[in-house]
Amino acid sequence: MTMEMNFNQHISGQFNADLEAIRNHMMSMGGLVERQVNHAIQAICTGDTQLADDVIRREDDVDKAEVTIDNECTQILVRRQPAASDLRMVLAVSRVVRDLERIGDEASKIAIHTLEVTDTKNPQFCQQAMRYMGEEVVKMISGALDAFARHDVDGAIEVVRTDKLVDKQYASALRELITYMMEDPRSISQAINILWILRAIERIGDHARNISEQVIYLVSGTDVQHSSLTEMEETAQKED
Repeated sequence: MTMEMNFNQHISGQFNADLEAIRNHMMSMGGLVERQVNHAIQAICTGDTQLADDVIRREDDVDKAEVTIDNECTQILVRRQPAASDLRMVLAVSRVVRDLERIGDEASKIAIHTLEVTDTKNPQFCQQAMRYMGEEVVKMISGALDAFARHDVDGAIEVVRTDKLVDKQYASALRELITYMMEDPRSISQAINILWILRAIERIGDHARNISEQVIYLVSGTDVQHSSLTEMEETAQKED
């Protein structure tokens, strides 16, 4: 075997290791973010201020992870100049990391507003909406990350379907919350905090959907951002 062949194999092996590293780092960040959201939902549903404080403190860990992985992606683009599926992997990881960081921000918002409403009794419908939506978006994050790891387009599309259900629950809770404020103006301050919590949970669902869109892009090479569920399903069928 020539020296040139040895060199090329070494370069190829190192490149694959670099790709695997950014993927693994992204998945680790995803695990951290999933825990952040889970703890934020637990905090608002149970009134656990200590758990809320912990979520707020750990937001910096999420931000640092984003910066680190983003730098790693940039280094790969500059040094390796990847093409085709390798390029899609780097771009997809970079985009997913951005959404994960924003999910971390929303988890922190939930925790901050939890501290504002912990001493008040929230309406029953709000408690139900926060618990239901919260449990669903945690599953969505897990499902989106699992779909990325497995290159599972069907799993990604299932996350998109769930996002539509979360959006409907959010719209319903919003209507009830507006009625609640109109019937009791004294509740407006409390209701606004609840509104921001519900909005943050809904946004987490949107970001989980974005991650799922990157799975479809990674596998098919088709950019499905801003596409409808039907269009995504059609893309998946082409892959099959």
